[in-house]
Amino acid sequence: MGTDSTNEIKRFKEIRDDHNFTQSEFATLLGIKNSTADIERGRTKLSGKIVAELLRQFEVNPLWLFGESSQKHLTVSKGDVSPKVITVNSSEEENIILVNQKAAAGYPHNVQDVTWYQQLPAFDIPLPEYRNATYRGFQVEGDSMMPNLRPGEWVLGKAVPSIKEVSYSKIYVVVLFDSVLVKKIQKMEDPYKILLVSINEEYPPVQVLVSDIQELWQVNSKLTFSIDATSESGLLRQLQQSMDDLKSEFKTFKQ
Repeated sequence: MGTDSTNEIKRFKEIRDDHNFTQSEFATLLGIKNSTADIERGRTKLSGKIVAELLRQFEVNPLWLFGESSQKHLTVSKGDVSPKVITVNSSEEENIILVNQKAAAGYPHNVQDVTWYQQLPAFDIPLPEYRNATYRGFQVEGDSMMPNLRPGEWVLGKAVPSIKEVSYSKIYVVVLFDSVLVKKIQKMEDPYKILLVSINEEYPPVQVLVSDIQELWQVNSKLTFSIDATSESGLLRQLQQSMDDLKSEFKTFKQ
């Protein structure tokens, strides 16, 4: 493979040249061992982590990097976690976009791309609870928030304008530069960092920088399409029946 055979290699080197970094200096900033020489020779592909670091540190648009946009830079928030794009219906009223598991993989890299949102389904909920605020729907992936949230369920999140408004008893959809996570948030002594905590104790907390958060959505409701046949009331009836059976057996034993 030639040295400059792809758009991403050319543009990766262009960012380094813009800031007059040596290959070793640039590698240190991006968390790459030794040097960026192998990337610039086309021997090593750009990882998602490197793309995220280019966005976070230098505001490089990932779509520009891969030749899919002419916009070189994006504005990276510093504590501003409000929505980057708002969508409206035919009546010019805000609607609720749904981001499924597949779309969530591309969401962090397209968070400011207005046209990208047009491919996602949207709907309105004519209830007072969903007025005067911006909401977005996200599909839950994995079991890290079990038993509260099951894989495949949908959560509806209310937009949070600032990290300062986080409530540490709530669940949030956290949009980072490389992923979309559903977690609880815990404060740390370092004001520039937070912990993302799973309800399922098998998953350890994840420490992230506040500056790595693009958007934050406070979960206030969920949509599920699989209801267990055994409801809470059913469980109570089963428990009562078991107690009655136990009493009957005990009376028989006494006789």
